[in-house]
Amino acid sequence: MAGRLYIPPLDMVRLLPELRQETPLLTATNLAPRRPLSHIRLEAGRASLSQVFWGLTPSWLTVLDHAPHCARAESLDARPMFRDAFSSRRSLVPVGGVYVWKIQPRFKQPFLVTRVDRGPMLLAGIWSRYHTDLTEHTDSMALVTVSTNEFLAPLSDRLPALIDAADAMRWLDPKTAPETAYALLRPAPRELLGAFPVSRRVNDPANQDPACAHPTGPMLRWNEQEK
Repeated sequence: MAGRLYIPPLDMVRLLPELRQETPLLTATNLAPRRPLSHIRLEAGRASLSQVFWGLTPSWLTVLDHAPHCARAESLDARPMFRDAFSSRRSLVPVGGVYVWKIQPRFKQPFLVTRVDRGPMLLAGIWSRYHTDLTEHTDSMALVTVSTNEFLAPLSDRLPALIDAADAMRWLDPKTAPETAYALLRPAPRELLGAFPVSRRVNDPANQDPACAHPTGPMLRWNEQEK
């Protein structure tokens, strides 16, 4: 799953030239679920960056800690709260990386999964809105996860699905058929992503210093010659 996100300053205009930024990108070295984050969704036919709560929160949810921060791609049709959002309210979360934890004999070693070129990543999400009164509303979201490719599987069995910038509008557009959108939810190519170990300071979400995302060892990356 995706328990923490690394969101450095990103060149959003270069990533999506037509993006409308309603609010600045929220950055964080070690973002935990059930916090505000920035996501991209379609507003009046245009991709727009806005802030949202990370944890899908429909109006009937009474315990905030039960708000799911991830939804398995394979079960998007199994629960109405996921199915309805997937069919018409899809979003993207721009990040620099995703933290995962590899189980070791005596502890869990955190790794930061990034693109091998350290470029920005667009994570697939679904979002929900409920009105608290006639004029106020709350928006929330969950990341959509898929099985990890065979190269990164020893670190984590699941990761958020990555949407290529060229497919961003197809993913966001509610007119895109669910089966077409679903076809975009697939494991990342093994040559696209790498991972490097980081300090166990990241275990505590209160730690937000740059050391959380600093490599403590070399990046693990796919090398076709070493197959």
